[in-house]
Amino acid sequence: MNIIRKRSWEMPERLATPEAAFLNRRAFLAGAAGAGAILSGVAMPRPAFAEGDPSAGLYPAARNDAYVIEREITPERLTSRYNNFYEFGSHKQIASAAQALKIRPWEVRIDGLCDNPQTIAIDDLLKKMKLEERLYRHRCVEAWSMAVPWTGFPLADLVSLAGPKAGAKYLRMETFLDPDVASGQRADWYPWPYVEGLTLAEATNELAFMVTGVYGKPLAKQYGAPLRLAVPWKYGFKSIKSIVRFSFTEERPQSFWEQIAASEYGFWANVNPQVPHPRWSQAREQLLATGEHVPTRLFNGYGEQVAGLYKGLEGENLYM
Repeated sequence: MNIIRKRSWEMPERLATPEAAFLNRRAFLAGAAGAGAILSGVAMPRPAFAEGDPSAGLYPAARNDAYVIEREITPERLTSRYNNFYEFGSHKQIASAAQALKIRPWEVRIDGLCDNPQTIAIDDLLKKMKLEERLYRHRCVEAWSMAVPWTGFPLADLVSLAGPKAGAKYLRMETFLDPDVASGQRADWYPWPYVEGLTLAEATNELAFMVTGVYGKPLAKQYGAPLRLAVPWKYGFKSIKSIVRFSFTEERPQSFWEQIAASEYGFWANVNPQVPHPRWSQAREQLLATGEHVPTRLFNGYGEQVAGLYKGLEGENLYM
């Protein structure tokens, strides 16, 4: 007899509320405007989308029912207007400014300690990958959270395409650098370009996901089009946006925020309610959709899938 064991984040499909149904719920509409005002301080205008994207025909992709969550999807009109994207400014309302980003042509460079170094156009990369939709929780280090229907492919598939050599221990990721387009990159006190890194074990974990779309459409620019990372057990700053380079290295890369304030934003950045940020508690988080404060979960609720990655690393600052 086969015994089916559900993962800790799974729930019945009937409980994964479609966005359209969620947006039509009178109870939500009555409170959403207030939540937007609480979190952004401004009225929410109509979101901007990645219009004219040549990959539009790939969406919507089929949902992978192994990756659904207990929270209702946060409406697109909120998540598309409340974004951290320091390349375009240090505030949250950068959606309009981000439309200056040119996402075609867009090339991705794969190099370092790998057997198949290459530079590949984003649309050619998409042709090599099977896209799927996953519902993920997203927890910001600033203690707010949302639930998002990302579309993309496992990062493990890109790692497989590259063929890392035996000496490769880390995957270094780098975003674009174009201060003529991205006004935030003119701030020379930041160590541009934005860099992030994962161990190869993290990069090949089933949850590590390369995102190319959201809400059944190509990824809008303010989310980090055309290619960003989602690692839902870590704080959101680890999910680098608008990636142009993947490098396989033996040495651990120093990430963007680690260079700025290593005592506050470390390499690992795993979610832990018991480990406060130096300037605020991480015990609770505010839901972007409703403004409700709820308890934070260890590894953002994905501990069953990722806790084993950190055995033997107890001496590391895993939760900052």
